[in-house]
Amino acid sequence: MKKILSAALAAVLASGFILAGTQTAIADAIERGFISVATTANTELPPDVAEISIAVQTSDEKSLQKATEENKQISDKVYTALSSMINKENGDYIKTMNYSAAPVYSYKNDKKNLLKYEVSNNIIVHTKSVKDAGKMIDKAISLGATNINDLSFSISEYDKQCNDLLAIAAKKAYTRASILASSSGNSLNGIKSMVGSCSTAEAVRPQYRMLAKNLSMAASADTAESSSSPVQGGVIKLFANINVAYFVK
Repeated sequence: MKKILSAALAAVLASGFILAGTQTAIADAIERGFISVATTANTELPPDVAEISIAVQTSDEKSLQKATEENKQISDKVYTALSSMINKENGDYIKTMNYSAAPVYSYKNDKKNLLKYEVSNNIIVHTKSVKDAGKMIDKAISLGATNINDLSFSISEYDKQCNDLLAIAAKKAYTRASILASSSGNSLNGIKSMVGSCSTAEAVRPQYRMLAKNLSMAASADTAESSSSPVQGGVIKLFANINVAYFVK
């Protein structure tokens, strides 16, 4: 009987020590100090990709078929001309983004009146020939495109540039945290957490948005090619952000 009681007492004491040890470890983890720092790295890069959104809109007051046929004729010319201006082997492409064909109505005194049939074909040109973006826009307009909805620039090697900047920002974070730790009589002892991200901002946002009807339609295609619209890609600012916490000892 005494042996049983002794064994039971030993088990209770052992579990008590284990519990106490666990609590101490948890307390140490909770009370363990750390230093948090946030750093950034940035660079300016010339864009090497342009994306142009071109629309061909046609309409006819009586026939959807006529509006569709006219749109097809213009769109085919635009596709053919722009296809000859891009380099598909370099990753350039042209695609249809949106296409719509529908009647347009007006409403008066609760009465619906047919105004016209309207067809719209939205063409996207993705090209690394950034310097030729103005020529492409002018060519499309000279062939009957009615809208330039948008023009945007980007960096093709975004991931590589981002990774390079994150490495720079991480080194800056470590250096800064080491200075803070040594200044307070401590040293770094591992990473508690780390978050990194990249973002871009165009230093000068390029704008090219107009209706072809507002242009001088008397200009010929040859004139458009010899004097292309002044489109500049400017520079794109790439930012890398690091938020990191280091344990200290």
